[in-house]
Amino acid sequence: MHKSLLKFAVGTVPAALALVLGLAGTPVLARSGESGPAADGRSLLGSYLAGRVARGQHDTLSAAEYYRSALMRDPDNEVLIEQAMIMDATEGRWEAALLLAEQLAKAQPTHRTARLLLGLSAAKAGRYREAQDHIKASGTGLMGELTSTMARAWLSLAEGNAKAAIDIIDGAKQPEWAQSYLRYHRALIYDVAGRRQEARALYERAFRADPKTLRVATAYAQHLAFTGDARLARATLDEHARRSANGPHPVVRALADRIKAGEKVELLIENPIDGLAEVFYGLGEALSGEGGLSVGVVYLQIAIYLKPDFPFALAALASLYENTKKYDAAITAYDRIPKGTALQSAIDIRKALNLNQLERVDEAKQLLEQLAKDEPADVRPYEALGNMMRGRKRYEEAVEYYSRAIALIGKPEKKHWSQYYARGTCYERLKKWPLAEGDLQKAMQLSPDQPLVLNYLGYSWVDQNRNLKQGLALIERAVQLKPDDGYIVDSLGWAHYRLGNFKEAVKYLERAVELKPEDPVLNDHLGDALWRVERVQEARYQWEQALTLKPEPDDAEKIQRKLAKGLQSRPQARAVKQRANEASRIEPPKKRSENKLGPARVE
Repeated sequence: MHKSLLKFAVGTVPAALALVLGLAGTPVLARSGESGPAADGRSLLGSYLAGRVARGQHDTLSAAEYYRSALMRDPDNEVLIEQAMIMDATEGRWEAALLLAEQLAKAQPTHRTARLLLGLSAAKAGRYREAQDHIKASGTGLMGELTSTMARAWLSLAEGNAKAAIDIIDGAKQPEWAQSYLRYHRALIYDVAGRRQEARALYERAFRADPKTLRVATAYAQHLAFTGDARLARATLDEHARRSANGPHPVVRALADRIKAGEKVELLIENPIDGLAEVFYGLGEALSGEGGLSVGVVYLQIAIYLKPDFPFALAALASLYENTKKYDAAITAYDRIPKGTALQSAIDIRKALNLNQLERVDEAKQLLEQLAKDEPADVRPYEALGNMMRGRKRYEEAVEYYSRAIALIGKPEKKHWSQYYARGTCYERLKKWPLAEGDLQKAMQLSPDQPLVLNYLGYSWVDQNRNLKQGLALIERAVQLKPDDGYIVDSLGWAHYRLGNFKEAVKYLERAVELKPEDPVLNDHLGDALWRVERVQEARYQWEQALTLKPEPDDAEKIQRKLAKGLQSRPQARAVKQRANEASRIEPPKKRSENKLGPARVE
């Protein structure tokens, strides 16, 4: 599903993202007063540096504690106050973050982040005029201006001034990439203000500009259903589903069912505070996807602060935790999502995968198997179970789960290539090559230009000395499609090695090792090719390097023998020669790290 929960289309966020709200920089520690005793000074510096290290490792909870420890020794240090405040906000510890924001705003009245947090606190408490003052003061910088504009518009609506809200957003001068986002919120504001005709025109324009964006499609459909146009609402959802690469989203299916059943459908955004939460959710998702991880987390936490049961913001936050390998935190975020939403099945799958990462495999299996019982027509639990078992090299179990998933498919379509590919790789590892070959060819038939399939089938053929010409052609096509994938480039190099084209082999294998220097098999392959072109010292170096990278035990023994005795005499090229007994001599290729095929984020 690769690499997003409801990614809002705001275009390409510029490089100035690093300056957003002042959250991305690394400040220099500046003491606010005279230095204390030498021992205290060292302790202060140690806590500050430990906080920086923890923050760089995405351990924001520890970072917050280190900064607070430093603050105990220097309570007026504005750098420490700022860093502790940001870490507390990142962790969603709002009471602590807001106390620090008040302290920082007194010392630095123009501090953007402090004023923003204080404005949001005032808005949540219904003090909208105070909130306006704080938010306006926070609106400097490219993204700060966009955030401030959107927030002030919603706050004006909260004050009962729909005209001011619309004037603020209509007068916004933002770059082109932000216009779709502004148009979307303009429609939401018109809708909450009760100006349905203008809202409908803006929704339609936004949807026509990008019918694949889930949030726009659902907002438009809910508006249509709310105003009595159920037929067009269903047509809108159908069009969105047709254009989506992965088929209809669970939220779309659930909404379409409600409309079809004649149920009352509410607007996507029903009040200004929820609209304010939508601002920070949408920007948080976009910023996180464009590399602004720390900023994205804070924005998502703000959305959740304003709307604690916001399913999409919580799921997006959980996904960010997964990306930084904070699997316990991800599970906690998923558990905060109200039960019974249309996302429930996807949430359970993500939770199971996180449990698997935490080595709680039995819990993960139990959760997925229960989901499979509860949703007997859903292939996703079985696919997730297959991926888990495959990742743990429990290939027999993986084959069983993939087979159950494939049995539920019925007539396979292009999108089902991955199930056949995954099962085929498991069959290959179990040395059941005829079955593996059949699944890989089926995957290629369903989706002819999938680099993973082209590479795996071509590599297997070449390594078995079978169908060499066809195998080489498949790998060359895979390299064209993914020229920076080290494993695929290695396959091409190894194919040339098998064919006796050793100079060509060295060229591609050197490139493969540049791309994936940590893989033992790629280093081993390069060593073999270097030996064949009589670059003996370099070959020995690559074999020694391969040994340091923890190869499979069988491969390690072979590498040790090569270091002791070198390779035997050069084999003849075998481009067209097929062994008469090849059908009975099926062996798996050298095991190297697989290109992972796992489910993507909650969608």
